[in-house]
Amino acid sequence: MQGKISVIIPVYNEAGNIGLLIKELIPIIDKLGGGEIICVDDASTDSTAETVVKCKGSDKTFVYLLQHEKKYGQSAGLLSGIKFSNNDIIVTLDGDGQNDPKDINNMIQVWNENNNDFLLIIGNRVNRKDNLSRRFASRLAHKMRKIILNDITPDSGCGLKIFRKSLFLSLPYFDHIHRFLPALVRRQGGKIISVKVFHRERTIGVSKYSNWQRFRVGLFDLFGVSWLIKRSSFPIRLREDNNKINKE
Repeated sequence: MQGKISVIIPVYNEAGNIGLLIKELIPIIDKLGGGEIICVDDASTDSTAETVVKCKGSDKTFVYLLQHEKKYGQSAGLLSGIKFSNNDIIVTLDGDGQNDPKDINNMIQVWNENNNDFLLIIGNRVNRKDNLSRRFASRLAHKMRKIILNDITPDSGCGLKIFRKSLFLSLPYFDHIHRFLPALVRRQGGKIISVKVFHRERTIGVSKYSNWQRFRVGLFDLFGVSWLIKRSSFPIRLREDNNKINKE
């Protein structure tokens, strides 16, 4: 069974969503044994930070706020939160409220059934509530990742993920790493399991990324990750019988 969990939420100008999301999360985390919610505010210009500060945790679940001095992006928010976290099991989700926190229960069950140090559980948004152009952009990105990286993960961009803190910190960090975690975990000899999850409509605020911005940055990163994988054919995982001589 998993121990206490750390839920990491990178946020930027999500004052209208983050408070409601935290309230949803607390009873779910409590039932799973407790842990912490770490919101990383990426230099928001609205009242996101003030909203998080007003949120009260429970006897089992603490709420923390970290703030960047300037805007660094979603991946930097994940890195800051994961480094600050006190627990080994990391759960990530987006701060816009489109990920349904109830899906964490099923994902944790899958985690417990397959638990190992090199495991990534990732959501698969089977009924996305995004507009047509964004869904098309996501399908195009999926096809390109499949061709260039041999990444068959159906939804690499889903914010709902579960993995060990040690696994994430062992990966080569770069901006936008959150979009390529399945390919990088597989590079480490890890296992990826996709779990079907709900996707809710955004009710407050707007997306912080345009389709063109996603495509332009994603294409550059795609070839960078491909180069990284091809240039790292060293033995990351050791054979289980390496210490056989010492045991005899």
